[in-house]
Amino acid sequence: MAKGTKTGGGSRKGVPNKATADIKVLAQQYGESAIVTLHQIMMDNGQPPAARVAASKELLDRGYGKSVQKSDLTSSDGTMTPKGLSDFYAGIASATAADA
Repeated sequence: MAKGTKTGGGSRKGVPNKATADIKVLAQQYGESAIVTLHQIMMDNGQPPAARVAASKELLDRGYGKSVQKSDLTSSDGTMTPKGLSDFYAGIASATAADA
């Protein structure tokens, strides 16, 4: 092994991050009042709609976890199938060759 080379870098699994542990403890003291504030914003018709939606989203994320975003990668016209992509790239290659 070369001088100064470190193997298996990084923290061991399960070891808390010391840099943020103190901040996390401090922030958790305000959790209940933060939830109350978010609720007040959400329920206040005088607040801008964007603020009310943001507060609602934050409350839902904390209560139920963030929603999973699913992506439908299917192709209804066949262009994104392996054959469709192969034909697409073949067309680009032949156009490039014709220009050369």
